[in-house]
Amino acid sequence: MKNWKLLSVILASLLFVLAACGGADESKESDTNTSTEEQSATAGTSESTEGPVYPMTISPTIASTEDEEAGTIAFEDVTLEEMPKKMVVFDYGFLDTLDAIGVEGIVGVAKDSTLPAHLSKYEGEEYASVGNLKTPLLEDIAALEPDVIFISGRQAAFYDQLKEITPNVIFVGTNQDDYWNTFLASTEIAAKMFGKEAEVEEHIAKIDSAIEEVKALSGNYDSSLVTMYNEGKLSGFSKDSRFGYIYDIYGFTPVTEDIESSSHGSDFGFEAILEFDPQVLFVIDRTAATGGDSNIEADMENDIVKETVAYKNDKIVYLDGPLWYLSGGGLQSELAKIQEILDELK
Repeated sequence: MKNWKLLSVILASLLFVLAACGGADESKESDTNTSTEEQSATAGTSESTEGPVYPMTISPTIASTEDEEAGTIAFEDVTLEEMPKKMVVFDYGFLDTLDAIGVEGIVGVAKDSTLPAHLSKYEGEEYASVGNLKTPLLEDIAALEPDVIFISGRQAAFYDQLKEITPNVIFVGTNQDDYWNTFLASTEIAAKMFGKEAEVEEHIAKIDSAIEEVKALSGNYDSSLVTMYNEGKLSGFSKDSRFGYIYDIYGFTPVTEDIESSSHGSDFGFEAILEFDPQVLFVIDRTAATGGDSNIEADMENDIVKETVAYKNDKIVYLDGPLWYLSGGGLQSELAKIQEILDELK
């Protein structure tokens, strides 16, 4: 009997130990699961707030360009050790994009050229003038000690001199041979450098929607011609020109393919407009863009042009000079250009 009681006590003790071990294992497993869940939640939070990773290498929107005096100018990749805090921006299109996505740290702008109306805030005293679009003020730029300088074609001849101020000179301009893709490439640079991918995508979506709208409208016309007015003279633009996207992207049909491709267009007399007789005539006011006194409507609506279908049907579309000639290639300006055409032709 005593032996039986002893055995019962031993069995009870063993069951208690096993139960305690099982509870400890369950508790340990529960703690492990909780820890894993907390780590996952923390990791998710870290990923959602993660900014751009530096050092970062940025490639220019084009590899090289040709300058009448300097010849071939090759643009280099730039490696930035950290996000820039002080920036000089020459290209109005890139300035437009930085403004649209809320990037801060711009200290210098080419204020001596005609800023588009939507960028007028950069005329304020808090932004230093670094010259005009064709002539940088090198000493003034050096005094600003910028971390990076953003340029485009009009400043290309000064590329090496600007690199003496900082090696971080990035070409962000568009190229007339591939305007739309180089515009998109410039927005990708801004998105990558400043962690603004979502903001850029939102603006691009609006532009895509507007393009579909203008393409539906352009299908109503069989012929169109893009011209630029400059102090009483006209030049015409082909599909391969700097304004070729009006044909390729917006969907307007060119009245002729026989126009020489040139950055400033081919000479185009009023008689030629009557000869080709487009249903829609676009006129970009370069005189207004360069600060001159424009008589565009008086000069355009002469006795010859009044014989055209475009004039008779009220389809001469006057396009804002600073917007189209100086500040294209930005998230705001590209949408504004499409909207201008929609407003005129609807």
